Amino acid sequence: MSVRPSFDIPLAGGRVLELGRRPLVMGILNITPDSFAESRPVDPREAIDRALAMEAHGADLIDIGGESTRPGADPVDARTELDRIMPVLEGLRGRLRIPISVDTYKGVVADAAIGAGAQMVNDVSGLQYDPPLAEVVARRGAAIVLMHTRGRSKNMYGEADYADVIGEVTAELRSRVDAAVRAGIPRTSIVVDPGVGFAKRAEHSYGVLARLPEIGAALGRPLLVGPSRKSFLRAAAGGAEAPQRDWVTAAAVTAAVLGGAHILRVHAVAEMVQVVRAAEEIRQAR
Repeated sequence: MSVRPSFDIPLAGGRVLELGRRPLVMGILNITPDSFAESRPVDPREAIDRALAMEAHGADLIDIGGESTRPGADPVDARTELDRIMPVLEGLRGRLRIPISVDTYKGVVADAAIGAGAQMVNDVSGLQYDPPLAEVVARRGAAIVLMHTRGRSKNMYGEADYADVIGEVTAELRSRVDAAVRAGIPRTSIVVDPGVGFAKRAEHSYGVLARLPEIGAALGRPLLVGPSRKSFLRAAAGGAEAPQRDWVTAAAVTAAVLGGAHILRVHAVAEMVQVVRAAEEIRQAR
């Protein structure tokens, strides 16, 4: 049985996220017109309803993002990102009981989002794209997810060159954790994400999933894994487009749970809550 140690992660506002007793499900709420996994733009009222539905379906956290970071995506400015996410955050204030994460790498966006009720920052860049983000997280007392990637969305696959994918991902994530701590973020506030699908070809992402326990043991921090509907699963899904990849996502989520992941970031919350529960029963079986 894989080891999944327990952690208490302090969130902005004084709440504590307990990780380890069971894997948690983080629902993805993309408020963008160009998300790889969504079929259409989402307006604020619809996004609010979807967040509340995710909670009702068993999500433990909601991750709200206003900029697509899919491979090849164009960046957007902070004003655009804020215009997309702030009405949703304001509309959820006092209505959503579970914690909210904001999916951003920009300090100014994170600062405003935390002020509007977000308690965690999910940074796909691992504090590489906008260094002032670290000061915001430290000052606000938020938790942060540091994801492994290389390059930017436009060129990340060009950076997918590894002699030892597990060793290199682990070492590069360790350097980002150390950078966060030097910037004033407590180590106890940090979650790590090995970044399946980011600056990794399919074989690299499958390798990361297969060897998650090594990454978790080496870093000593809780693991978030987000395989949902990503392109590395396309071949296994017979070439299906992203919205039709939930069956293969279920297999990847199961592998992540068996590998000791603490948080699973998914689109299809109701379905993946069941997958996570079953996978956890298997993980704990003697």
